[in-house]
Amino acid sequence: MSEFKDRVVIVTGGAKGIGAGISRAFAQEGAHVICADVDVEAGEALAGEVEGIRFQEADVARSEACRGLVETAVSTWGKVDVVCNNVGIQPTSSYLPAHELPEEVWDRILDVNLKSSFLMTQYCVPEMKKAGGGVIINTASVQGLQSMKGVSAYAASKGGILSLTRQLALEYAEDNIRVLAVNPGTIDTPLLAEAMDYLGIDHLEGKKSYADLHPLKRLGSPDDIAQVVLFLASDRASFMTGEYVCVDGGLMAKGAWA
Repeated sequence: MSEFKDRVVIVTGGAKGIGAGISRAFAQEGAHVICADVDVEAGEALAGEVEGIRFQEADVARSEACRGLVETAVSTWGKVDVVCNNVGIQPTSSYLPAHELPEEVWDRILDVNLKSSFLMTQYCVPEMKKAGGGVIINTASVQGLQSMKGVSAYAASKGGILSLTRQLALEYAEDNIRVLAVNPGTIDTPLLAEAMDYLGIDHLEGKKSYADLHPLKRLGSPDDIAQVVLFLASDRASFMTGEYVCVDGGLMAKGAWA
């Protein structure tokens, strides 16, 4: 029997890409999963496809949406065991030098990518403390460790997630709440497709080019990230907190990649 059977898991940005992989993986292990997303069509499709996933529309940059997710979990199943702060945006309109980036675009990226992790923590921690513990897993990025031109807000948000992960781990260690992060490399998701479309890159050629950047010579899949998240959320990782794991095909081992 899976250790996740009847565990209650919230996944933000859970309807597509990495989030869908995480939602699906926990549900297949017997968890009750709340998939939170603004994409209603994708969320409802995933919930209809995979038993154990419940979709809830939520813009987690907003406090009331985060509170609503935790309230749904507690009113339905009585607890929150795992929160995966996975949501992340990198709109093509943000691919600009910092001095040209509109303030409202900066604010939206930081609100969705970073502030949402703070808000979800605010609402889930009291429930986790009541239950005697829990796990918070944040999806950061290799962009939080190294970066490139044109992504100031995204890089800042992901670096912030890594710093917040360390701080929250210390804040709540005595409450048996572990806080960890994953740093994906290039993952084959709709976000990658959008970027290639914006840059005018043929998808087949683009995927090969991006794959060649990674020592393992392939792109990652959402399931590659999901399997590491499952491990981090499990009792097998019970002595891990405040740390990040790069799931990047060896990208960070190269030292420089951009």
